[in-house]
This record gives sequence, C-alpha cells and structure tokens, in this order.
Amino acid sequence: MIRLFHAFLQDHDLGVLLLPREARHPFPKREDRKDWDALCLQSKAEIIKWGNEALEGYPLLTATQFLAFVRTGDRQAYEVPYFQRRKKLIGAVLAECIVNDGSYLDAVIDGLWLICEETSWVISAHNGSSHRGMPPAKERPLPDVQNPYIDLFAAQTSATLSYALYFLEDRLDAVSPLIARRVRQEIEHRIIRPFMSRDDFWWMGMIRKDMNNWTPWILSNIIDTLLLVENDDIRLAQGLKRALLMLDSYLDIMPADGGCDEGCGYWNMAGGSLLDCLESLYLATGGQVNFYDNPHIRAIGAFPMHAHIEGEYYLNFADCDAKPMLDAERLYRYGMRTDNAVLCNLGASIVHAAPVKSADTPQMNRVLFSLFHHVEEVNTEVQSPMAHVILPDLQIYTWRKNGFYAAIKGGHNAEGHNHNDCGQFVIYVDGQPKVIDAGNMLYTAKTFSEERYTLWNTRSMYHNVPIIGGFEQHEGREFAAKVAHADDTSVTFELAKAYPMEADAVSFERTLEMMDAGARIRDHITLAREAEISWVLMLRDKPKCTDDVLIMEGLTIRYCKSLTVSIEEIPVADERMRKNFEGSLWRAVCTACPSMSFDITFEFVRS
Repeated sequence: MIRLFHAFLQDHDLGVLLLPREARHPFPKREDRKDWDALCLQSKAEIIKWGNEALEGYPLLTATQFLAFVRTGDRQAYEVPYFQRRKKLIGAVLAECIVNDGSYLDAVIDGLWLICEETSWVISAHNGSSHRGMPPAKERPLPDVQNPYIDLFAAQTSATLSYALYFLEDRLDAVSPLIARRVRQEIEHRIIRPFMSRDDFWWMGMIRKDMNNWTPWILSNIIDTLLLVENDDIRLAQGLKRALLMLDSYLDIMPADGGCDEGCGYWNMAGGSLLDCLESLYLATGGQVNFYDNPHIRAIGAFPMHAHIEGEYYLNFADCDAKPMLDAERLYRYGMRTDNAVLCNLGASIVHAAPVKSADTPQMNRVLFSLFHHVEEVNTEVQSPMAHVILPDLQIYTWRKNGFYAAIKGGHNAEGHNHNDCGQFVIYVDGQPKVIDAGNMLYTAKTFSEERYTLWNTRSMYHNVPIIGGFEQHEGREFAAKVAHADDTSVTFELAKAYPMEADAVSFERTLEMMDAGARIRDHITLAREAEISWVLMLRDKPKCTDDVLIMEGLTIRYCKSLTVSIEEIPVADERMRKNFEGSLWRAVCTACPSMSFDITFEFVRS
C-alpha cells in the first residue's frame, strides 16, 4: 500500500509548491496594524494582562528542580516554572504586537535570553527518552548539552521562539543583532540539525512503529520552525519532506475509523496537531498542498464529535478527562476544511472570544489561530448528535435515547495511555454523569513506568468490570476483547481473554442493550472452577442501597437480589481528577456467591 504523503511526494516538489518567502504570512505581521488594531477589546485586554505578567519577571529554573523527577518522581517541580517562562514570553510577544511601542520588548528579550541559556528545552520527565547515547532514566538525572533530544516541549519551545522572531526580529535587531542570532543558533543546534540528521528518535517512526500523539505534535512545531526561520530553500523543502514522511508513520497506526485510543482529551495534540501540520503546509503553499479530501484525514477530525456526550462531557476512556479542554478553533477549522457542519458546530459551541492562554502547555500557534481565525456562531439548523456511533477499530459503541447516553468499549489492554478496562461502560442521564470512568490524574514518575498499574485509576477494579475469582484484568496486548455481535440497539463482547489464566474464565459475554426506558448490562460468565465474582460500578453520586436497587439522583440501578452490595466512598484528592469530578466518587461492589456459571443483569432507569 502506498502511503498518503509518500504518494504525494512522488508526484510533487514541495520546493516548487511553496509560496515565495515574502508571501508566506501565516498570521498578520506586527506591521499590519489594521489586523492587530481590529482585534476585539476583550482579546486585547486579555493579551495586555498576560503581557503584564511577563513584566513581573520570569521564574528561576534550577538543576535540583530538574533532579526532582528522578529523586522523588515529581514532574511539577520543573514543569511549573518551565511552562510559566514560555507562557510569559508568549504574552510579552503578543502584548508588544498590540501596543507596538516597545513597552514589552525588554520582557521579550529577557524571555528569549533565559530560554536560550537553558541547558536543555526537554522537560525532566522526557530527558533522553529512548534515544541513542543516553543511559537509563535513573542514570540520566540531568540533560547533556552535547546530545540534544527533541521531545514535545523542545519542539514547542522552538516554534515559540520562531514566532517571536517572525513578529519582532527587526525590533530585537535594533537593540542588538546578537539576540536573534543567538535564538537562531539555539534552534539550529537543538532542533533543526538533530531533526535533519537523526533517524533514531522513536517518534520519527523509523526505529519503532508504535507511534502516538508525539509524532504530529512535535512535527507541527518543527514544520512551523522550518517555515519561519530556515533560510535555505533546499534544506527547507528537505525538512518538510522528512516531516511528511514521518507523518505517514503516524497515519499507519491511526485506525480507519479515526478514533484516538489515547482518549478524546488527547485529540488536541493528536488529531488537532495533525491539523496543525496540514494547515501550516496548506497556508505556506497557497492551498496547493491539500489533504482534506482524504477519508482517513476526515475521520481523524471527526473523533471529538463522536466522543462528545453533552455540554462539557466527553467519553474519557484511558488517560482522558471527562471534561477535556478541547481547542474550539481547531475543531471548527477541521470541520470547515472537511465540510463537517456538526464538527464546526461543536467548535463554535465552546469557542471563547478572548485567546486561551494554553491551560495545558503553551502552543503559540493555537493562540494565534484563535485570535485571527474567525469562528461563526452555532448553526441551529445543523443536525443533532448521532443517536448511534460505532468506531469498529477501537471497538467503541455509543447510543442516545430518551435522555439516556450509554457507551461501552472493547479494545485491548495495551492501548495508548491504557487503563485495564476491556468492557468498560458509562451511563449519563440528561447530560449528567451517573456510571462513570474516573479518568486521569496528575502525571508523576509512576504514570509511565513499570509501576503504572499500581495507580488505582488505571486498574480494572476501579472500572465498571467484574473481579473474577479475586483477579483483575491484566495489562498487555493479549488481554483483549472480541466483538461477538452488534446491531442497532446492542453489542456483545467476549471478554474472557481480558483476564489472566488464573481467573479460569472459560467465557465471559457482556451485552450492553438500549431500552426505551434506559439501558441494560447482561453478563454471562462461565468458569472452569467455582469462584466468587464481584461486579464493580463506579458512581458519580452517593447511592441508597436496598435489596435489589441502587438509587441516586436521576438514576436507579436494578440488580439481582442474590448479590451482596458494599459501598465505598472515594474522595477525589487528585487535582486533575477534581476538575472533572469534584467531591467524592462512589464505588459499589456487588458480589455473588461462588459458582461456575453466572447470568447477571443490571438495568439502568430513571429515578
């Protein structure tokens, strides 16, 4: 099979398609006062406030803050001041473009100089991540200035500095030409040269095939860097070609249904970063490089639409927030480019008039797109969300009926940002979470280590799946679900292989069926020996328990009288999870007496 971008490059010369350098303006230059002066008052006020934060000074970054990751597992000690520096620099650059009188220029210079003085632009958690010449994590507590690595945020930093030059290089040169020269030297040493000469960074897709959001996220920033600062037209075309061929590796692992197994919250920097790559090339070639008609590209853009439940809530399987901060303008533009009115409407429904200061990480092009790319109002004539969604590659099935929303996933337990959750389901009523997926927590050293599945939120015993004979599901590609049957109202998974052999599960059929009054889960489990099974239900609200009913606000759960039920309160202490589910979660454990065969039904209806 010929890959999408490879096929394109066989027939086209990127160097010929690129607009002349003087005609490549992804965003209005500072001198284009009409565009900057036309920004709404709210946006201007937000930018000035943001720029004023930079006038207060930049935080210190120390070696011991960097060391905290290998010493204690703390990522935040280094990441908080690291990202503050970059956010303040973006604010200072944009504020100077607004006032255009030098008020913020010194803050820009200080930010650029400080960042250039950093030993590495890689965060401590990514230091030397799987690349040649670097020792194991515990032996690399500090970065090696002679062996630069490109991680997500080194690339993002490079693009931020490149945009600073795009807008303000003439002003910087008036102070000293050494400033811009230093910035270009650091970008060359840390980003462009390694990108052009190395093939062994895992996210490039040349030594590993298990790509994830790193590939489009990094490449989107490298593409912008090349377009903004590379003065050699031949090298520029070569770099863009390398980037496109690496993107083919990303498309290779993306399912045909467009689903993101890392979860909808990662779409911003997965499918959304793919859009960044495509849009930068589209604009730099006057629309001559255009892949938006490709069905796979269209499907990747549509994923947030398929994962949207209602309001702020989205499907949050894997390391995903129930209320992810999706980029409204990116959703809208992806919908516009692919003629997807529902996706446009989703973006329009969450857009803000003022620029978002990158609540996660500082991605400067996203702020600029939100400033200069107009998003229309919600179109009330556009169709409502789909009543039934099937993502067959991810094995995700969703339904809406009479105010009920139900979704279930199969998949396997080696997915991106995996939780051990084959057969996991959620129930929402009138847009409110009832039976939930607890989702993500703040990342620490454990999150992506061999200790990952010691974290409670990743374990199957804290998902809506049973514990069989005392055994939870296990991590690994072989621990997987299989779709046994699916139709317009139900789906049945075979889940026995999601459990270790010690569980002695001969078969485990789980069916989710939509009813007029709600939804039903039916489990038929056969074991090779008598054992106890406990069904777990993770609940948003505290339930009242009777002989065969759990009652909470808006939802009643009916179950077999033979089950013994215990209720556990789980106070949400984690800062990230608290943004999605403030207060407490409730874990109902419904236990059946030992047997070799179980046929258990749970019905979910309105209270």
